[in-house]
Amino acid sequence: KSATVRLRLLPSARCLFDEPVQVTVTGLRSRQLVSIRARSIDQKNITFCSSATYKADERGEIDLGRDPSLSGSYVGVEPMGLLWSMTADAVHKKFLKTHSSIPHVVKFSVHEEGKGSRVLAETTNERLLIGDGVTRVPVRYKHIRGALFVPPGPGPFPAVLDMYTFGGGLSEKRPSLLASRGFVVLTVALYGHDDLSKDINKIHLDYFEEAVEFLRQQDKVGSKGVGVMSLSKSADLALSIASYLSGVEATVWINGCSANTAFPLYYKNTQLHPPLLFDPKKLKPVESGAFNGKHCVDDTQAEKNKATLIPIEQAKGRFLFVASEDDQNWDSKAYMNQMVDRLREHRKENFECLCYPGAGHFLEPPYGPYCKSSVHGLVRKPILWGGEARSHAAAEVHLWTKVQDFFRSTLMHKAKLNEAKL
Repeated sequence: KSATVRLRLLPSARCLFDEPVQVTVTGLRSRQLVSIRARSIDQKNITFCSSATYKADERGEIDLGRDPSLSGSYVGVEPMGLLWSMTADAVHKKFLKTHSSIPHVVKFSVHEEGKGSRVLAETTNERLLIGDGVTRVPVRYKHIRGALFVPPGPGPFPAVLDMYTFGGGLSEKRPSLLASRGFVVLTVALYGHDDLSKDINKIHLDYFEEAVEFLRQQDKVGSKGVGVMSLSKSADLALSIASYLSGVEATVWINGCSANTAFPLYYKNTQLHPPLLFDPKKLKPVESGAFNGKHCVDDTQAEKNKATLIPIEQAKGRFLFVASEDDQNWDSKAYMNQMVDRLREHRKENFECLCYPGAGHFLEPPYGPYCKSSVHGLVRKPILWGGEARSHAAAEVHLWTKVQDFFRSTLMHKAKLNEAKL
């Protein structure tokens, strides 16, 4: 290592997963070319890496917030490019971080360009999934199994049910980060966690009714109703929760479907909806060895599939519909348009829409590695998710703030109105 070169992360090398850092290098030769690299290992022991070439200014300094990458994993001025452009050293791998207690540790290093690429400086960024003072409580209440995340302080806080239900087990990253931003968040598993069955073939809405009930009973919860956060398959489940159950005031639907998909949906042992099916024969192989499944799902508008459509006009709360225009998992944008038409036909205006051109299926909390393709939980084959890394990363940053604003304004506004009535 060089004694003079310093690689710094500002304001601190320790931050939350969803916080940007300013990466700076000092002590280089004037206009020196170097490569800056980032490396991280996920919980499945897959290594993710990125690298970009930078040229120091006349003072021998580089600031990723100001200076463009000249080549590498991305080009141009991208202050957080090294994080979102990290790719796995194996194909079709999605960066996996599901335990809130284990931070996302990223090793940054500066290397001489050219032969040998000697390390000049290095530092470690510890990106926490859970904020200081946020508590995680394992939940076993009636049938539900999951975890409750509670922010520090007396509250009251808005309450959110986080639905990241497919793939089995619990995914804690999003709920723990939301709690770190001032929400009481319950995340539940549907299968493959605690004493739940290893697999499922139908879904009972009663399970989520218990989850909403549990959440509303929590001491620090200030909102009368709860918010529901969803993505992909869990998004149609969120529509059903909002449409059939009471106590849901705000629903975030991200890249889902307008119909009940994959599994029949039951409530009080009666079937509410059969599943909209998909035809695996329509999977199209692409060069990388993954498959494009965008056109595998049955037509939601076909007469035979009418019973799969969710009556979202029954919902009492508000919706935030979010669609990535380059979603290759299915046509989220078309489903969103169908839902908007349906609500308008019923003279309902209880929704907001967000569209992201260039973004793919998995919109998650920001600054995680962009995933091009990975094994689909239901199809069991590598599927292309769509999007282009830079646009997708920008969409995640924008959406994360929008989601919090939507939940805060919808849930706490209702709470304040109720106080005023009292």
